[in-house]
Amino acid sequence: MSTERPARPEKPKSRLGLWIGIAVAAVIAIVAAIVTPALLNANSAGNNGENGASVETVKLGVNDIAAGHWEVLVDLAKEEGIDVELVSFTDYNTPNPALDAGDVDINKFQHLRFLAQYNATQGGDLVPLASTEIFPIGFFSKKWTSVEEIPAGAEVTLSNNPANQVRPLLALYNAGLIEFTKPADWSVTIDDVDYSKSKLGKITPIDPTQTAASLDSVDIAFVDTPYQLAAGLGEKEQIYVEDADRDDLQQYVNVFAVRAENADNPALKKVAELYHHPDVIAAIQAESGYQGVFKQLDEKTLKSVLAEQEKEFAQQ
Repeated sequence: MSTERPARPEKPKSRLGLWIGIAVAAVIAIVAAIVTPALLNANSAGNNGENGASVETVKLGVNDIAAGHWEVLVDLAKEEGIDVELVSFTDYNTPNPALDAGDVDINKFQHLRFLAQYNATQGGDLVPLASTEIFPIGFFSKKWTSVEEIPAGAEVTLSNNPANQVRPLLALYNAGLIEFTKPADWSVTIDDVDYSKSKLGKITPIDPTQTAASLDSVDIAFVDTPYQLAAGLGEKEQIYVEDADRDDLQQYVNVFAVRAENADNPALKKVAELYHHPDVIAAIQAESGYQGVFKQLDEKTLKSVLAEQEKEFAQQ
């Protein structure tokens, strides 16, 4: 009688493949944990440059994007590991709301007085990161070549916007052409001009687009830069320019502005710092019609001037 041979036990399976699979899965999980956040944050934190280093991305809002100096600044920023993306604005009313909303990280188009007015009237919380330059205003003439030549009773034209009249009035005062019935401060208006003690005989407010053309019939005029350039007015016709170092003009120093939460951001500070790089300055000064004077006010002064202006606008 034959008996069946007992079945041989199965040979134990090797666990080497299992351990390899586990190891591979672990590596994939670790890599995913590292790479995924980087990819998710690429738009806000930066990307990888050609040398593999992290590149910070900064959105800079400007209203003169065609100016050649921005290309110089962008190239310099790349060398510092910062990718500057220029965002163009065509007016003065939208850059600050865009900054407040986070659509841009920093902007450059305004002076401290404009920034203070925005904060005070629109509830903004924007701060100056660094100063850039001031653009001194002056008046033009086709009849006279110096302030001393201007005759008694002369007529001057300026903008019919009351907000843009006080600075020209103070320029006329500092040029020795008018006197006021009250102290010469930033509250003066045309109604405060004391003609009995002034050399000028008439101040005529008109549409700012017409000030350049008015020079054919009046003695002097204040002409905004865009209309000055369009009319071909230059140093020959400009017979007076205000002193850019007057302390009371610090409110008109242009600035880079950021949200208060980003006041200490290193990348944004570096972008503002590069504006004063010799290569950028040279490119700016080479641009047609440029009349700015570079200013570097310290942080304490910038904050002080802004606070003073905000207080003034809040009381209006």
